[in-house]
Amino acid sequence: MDGKFIKFGKNLVTTDEFVAEGHSFCVGCGEALALRLACKALGKDVIIANATGCIEICTSPLPVTSWRVPWIHTLFENTGAEISGIEAGLKILMKKGKMPERDIKCVAVAGDGGTSDIGMQALSGAFERKHDFLYLCFDNEAYMNTGIQRSSATPYGASTTTAPAGKLSIGQTTWKKNMAEIAVAHDIPYVATACPSYPFDLINKVKKGGEVKGPAYVHIFSPCPTGWRYPTDLAIEIGRLAVETGIFPLYEVENGRYKLNIDRPKLRPVEEYLKPQGRFRHLLDGEIAKIQEHVNEEYAKLKAKVACFAA
Repeated sequence: MDGKFIKFGKNLVTTDEFVAEGHSFCVGCGEALALRLACKALGKDVIIANATGCIEICTSPLPVTSWRVPWIHTLFENTGAEISGIEAGLKILMKKGKMPERDIKCVAVAGDGGTSDIGMQALSGAFERKHDFLYLCFDNEAYMNTGIQRSSATPYGASTTTAPAGKLSIGQTTWKKNMAEIAVAHDIPYVATACPSYPFDLINKVKKGGEVKGPAYVHIFSPCPTGWRYPTDLAIEIGRLAVETGIFPLYEVENGRYKLNIDRPKLRPVEEYLKPQGRFRHLLDGEIAKIQEHVNEEYAKLKAKVACFAA
């Protein structure tokens, strides 16, 4: 122990908790762990705008809250607009001497539905205006808090309540939207992917995103035992399998330059990631092979981008 920090190898992690215990996240929720780690990275000098979703529902059941930092609930569709207003308002208050100059991080928090679907227009506008904020997308690949409906982040072949698997359908019939690459296309200073199964990588990326001047985006893989239908003690393993199979590669893009953070000599078969999850249990060998081919192609594209800047 060193003051309020604990040391893990070369990594120092604060012992302060900014999301209090007593929340109502499901047992084994990967998103709850990811949120805890992200808040440790950000510290107390932060204002969080949180879209409707699992995080909002599970941390703020009236009349109590789990938040130990300034926090505002906003709607699915306008997190980007709200955090823009907060950031602009703070600048004006400090400029006019209405409050002392302070480094306050403006952070938007939303799920995949509130990011890649309903909130995308507001987020794109905030990126385009170059507001100084960090956007964290906690991606559990469906609208989990309203009934496990599919989103544009739901992967091909997954069964959800609005894209159920059956005799006439394999479930989701489109490929997962690549929000990280959409963020990169806005030419913002920092974009990264993260997963709570790699806690120090996640902490370092959120910290880096919070320190960048201008917009930053971190897309966080958030395993969900309820919607993905896996045993509650497998969240960390599921996250690691997603990375090790290439389903969810860990990389960052700083000022347009790509860097792959975890690069295995050989990817594990996607079947190892798909099989433990009930939402994929209906898939036949041919469909799994199709997913494997798609993952191989997307991973090769990413490696090519990384190679451009490594040369």
